[in-house]
Amino acid sequence: MPHKITLTGSATGPLREYDRYVAFDMREKGSPAAPKGLKKSTFISYTVFVAKKAFNKTGLTKKSIMHEKILIQGEPTLDIPIDECPGEIGVICFQITVLPNKNDKEGNESKDKKEAKQEGSAPSEELKNAESTKQEEKQEPAPQSVAKEKKKEAEMVELEASQTPVQEQKVASQNKQKPIQPKGTKDVVSFDDIIVPEAFLKTRPNPVKTEEVIEFVKRTGHLDKPLTIEKESKILKDGYRRYIVAKTMKMDHVPVVYDYQK
Repeated sequence: MPHKITLTGSATGPLREYDRYVAFDMREKGSPAAPKGLKKSTFISYTVFVAKKAFNKTGLTKKSIMHEKILIQGEPTLDIPIDECPGEIGVICFQITVLPNKNDKEGNESKDKKEAKQEGSAPSEELKNAESTKQEEKQEPAPQSVAKEKKKEAEMVELEASQTPVQEQKVASQNKQKPIQPKGTKDVVSFDDIIVPEAFLKTRPNPVKTEEVIEFVKRTGHLDKPLTIEKESKILKDGYRRYIVAKTMKMDHVPVVYDYQK
């Protein structure tokens, strides 16, 4: 009898697209207490694989999948290559469902009540609008005061237009001063140029530490440490976990230091 698995929650990383399917990462916490004598489980990370046709029917997007609560029903697999499955366990999805958000439901109910209340008070608001219109007609400003106000508004617009380029230059200079690479970086190379040896491809980095590096990239926008490669051949010598994170986060360029071989 085939194994079955059910997951609930949101994606913990960005959506990755392949030819006929998409993939994203999720994780489930263990039970709060284990039977006496057994070690308590913290959490398990999963990589979910969904056919594109089934995923498109949900209406989810690359941005919304990390905020919407979803239900996954499928079966576990350990046959997916490590570079496509950073999670500890792969899950072949047979059914994906977007679960309703409790806050959205309560917000819709309160909105319906508010609209019903506004419909009941509509006649009184119309009377108020009519009275305010009459008062405005009585209190129309003199032509001279109107001309002064228009002149003042034109001066304010000219002042804002003259200040805008200066403000944009300040913002641009601040952005240039922000550090964009980790400490110790000697160069930045194209991710596609790096060659990974077979020995690395046969290993599976610790998923907990991998998740920590992913969270770091989300916060800072760059890796926590540079990769080590040979300068001429671009062969990866150290930092396979960060190579996996860079591939997961779809980074075009990565920071490196060089390992000079005699």
